[in-house]
Amino acid sequence: MSAEIKYIETPHPVTGVVNSKIGMWLFLATEVMLFGGLFSAYIILRVGAASWPKADEILNVPLATVNTMVLIGSSVTMVMAWASLMLKSLNKFRLYMGITLLCSVIFLVIKYVEYSEKFHHGWGPATNNFFATYFTLTGLHGLHIIGGLVVNTYFLIVAGREWKNRPVMFTNRIEAAGLYWHFVDLVWIFLFPALYLI
Repeated sequence: MSAEIKYIETPHPVTGVVNSKIGMWLFLATEVMLFGGLFSAYIILRVGAASWPKADEILNVPLATVNTMVLIGSSVTMVMAWASLMLKSLNKFRLYMGITLLCSVIFLVIKYVEYSEKFHHGWGPATNNFFATYFTLTGLHGLHIIGGLVVNTYFLIVAGREWKNRPVMFTNRIEAAGLYWHFVDLVWIFLFPALYLI
């Protein structure tokens, strides 16, 4: 006899939210500490450096700007995917989640083009502190994009079955995935100006 996991469809009486949401918020707290530490290292290295390269001379600012718009758009479509489930429209969910996934792939392709340019010029993480922090921060962010892509692809594949069997639980899972996706987008909103513009 299997035990039913409580509070996956109805809010916990103490927290006021479902378990998936509180779990995601706790996970994101650890992510804030991870990226906070890396941003702090970047600031210390940059402030302590005798000289620092001008980002607009060695990084592709127009491509990064396009990537920023792509990620902002993907946050909107992620919200629309969740809202579609709230409005009980599985077809619209599939449409918006598909657009979110497309934006994820576009972001990764553009990042691949950017990385290829750097490697073509012989610039890598070992070149200097600037590229060490650039590749560490953008590489870790890219891994988070891939993680979101995998999870959202899974949700798109199982949407029909999960929506039919437990629509409230599935909607809650999409909300938790959306929180993660918004965090990943927010990290980029900080990375873009810090690395490319300042």
